[in-house]
Amino acid sequence: MTVLGTRALNRATLARQMLLDRTGLPALDAVAHLCGLQAQEPQEPFVGLWSRLRAFDPAELSDLLVRRGVVRTHLMRRTVHLLTAEDILAWRPRHDAMLRQRVLGTYRRELTGVDLDELAAAGLAVMADGEPRSMAEIARAVAGRWPEPGTRALGEMLVAALIPMVQMPPRGVWRTKGGVRNTLLSSWLGRDLAPSPANGADPAGAALVRRYLVAYGPAATADVRAWSGLAGLPAAVASIRAELVTFRDERGRELLDLPDAPRPDPDTPAPVRFLPAFDNALLGYDDRTRIVDDAHRGLSVAGMRVVLADGRVAATWSVESGAVTVTPLRAFSRAERAEVAEQGQALASFLSDGESDEVRISP
Repeated sequence: MTVLGTRALNRATLARQMLLDRTGLPALDAVAHLCGLQAQEPQEPFVGLWSRLRAFDPAELSDLLVRRGVVRTHLMRRTVHLLTAEDILAWRPRHDAMLRQRVLGTYRRELTGVDLDELAAAGLAVMADGEPRSMAEIARAVAGRWPEPGTRALGEMLVAALIPMVQMPPRGVWRTKGGVRNTLLSSWLGRDLAPSPANGADPAGAALVRRYLVAYGPAATADVRAWSGLAGLPAAVASIRAELVTFRDERGRELLDLPDAPRPDPDTPAPVRFLPAFDNALLGYDDRTRIVDDAHRGLSVAGMRVVLADGRVAATWSVESGAVTVTPLRAFSRAERAEVAEQGQALASFLSDGESDEVRISP
């Protein structure tokens, strides 16, 4: 079985993630290709698409949110993602059990004795009038029946697990601040979620694996699990295994992939790219060594924005007084430093709507 080294996997990831070459895809198609964008920080998806798309206009993504082409909701790993309407309708039922278990993992003691089906019914009754509400408002509306858990546990279980909801605009709109107001997913989109098959088949799981490999492969089943949060995907993988090709990484893990997916030459040059906080190019794997050194793995879960140089995490970045400030994690070559400065200036201009192109690179 062919062994794919770390650099080969890196270039494959960059190609799939649209980080090797910017693409001219519309924003909606890019969000679909990436299987959604992690979005608990509302403005970060705009940087994620800016780094991947040519001539990206943030108004395009804002318009998709307002016009309901994309939604903000809890899904993979119980984190807030920006997903297309089509994908959330198809994928949300497959994540129901995982979402419940993840909330229980945090609030099991508080929710002991609470019948979750009854809690879901009560929450749906509250939301039946179509009025958007904050998590706290929803929780307070049912807390009279379940006073012991407290509103935080009730709200998390209702909004992040039991009831498919979306965070309404202006939350997530470009340069707009807004609190989280939730409404029912099916009401917001005017369509029902895809029903779960009664025969035990897992078409949604199989579709998730295929789509994941398009955007993240080659990858191990542990990587799919780390990205999605779903434990029960072995049957889905088995159902499509005949469609796939297999490799091994340098650790000996089996890697799955689609036959015709891009696997560029490991020596393909990789441009400097600025990634937003919690970008799935990093978080979408169990083994992240293809893109970040183990010594810096914690940056991705800490919400640090990172800079890729030669395809790997080489610096962090922030915005201070309108200037993009880059803090290297290793020494830059002269060429890398020049490219970091150039991309940093472009990013500063994007973030400031052309008012500033200042970039500072720390020693």
